Amino acid sequence: MSMPATVRHVRWADLPKEHVTDQLSRRLVTGDRMMLAHVYLEKGCIVPRHSHENEQITWIVEGALRFWIGEDGAEEVIVRAGEVLHIPSNVPHMAEALEDTLDVDIFSPIRQDWLDRTDSYFHDKVER
Repeated sequence: MSMPATVRHVRWADLPKEHVTDQLSRRLVTGDRMMLAHVYLEKGCIVPRHSHENEQITWIVEGALRFWIGEDGAEEVIVRAGEVLHIPSNVPHMAEALEDTLDVDIFSPIRQDWLDRTDSYFHDKVER
């Protein structure tokens, strides 16, 4: 007989805030196969172009992000408070915070590179 899954109750304010760059920090909640993140971006923050196997849903709670989608960044979309962007697996993308932004990201599977802090693309030279 297998062990029952453990239910967890989490308060965002009780989670440590990881400072990834001078302009970006995050809090993470992980399950067995998915991850939920609060991502805090200051106006002007750039998330460099990257891709990952993880399917991503981004919900903007406050603020706005401009995304460049695709290998050449030709598709541009602005996602504002109350809007959601779905990014399929392995689709290159980058983003810029148009204002101070709270972004809720959902990933499946979990972002192991975020847990291991091997997400070096945050520190790469930015090219639009």
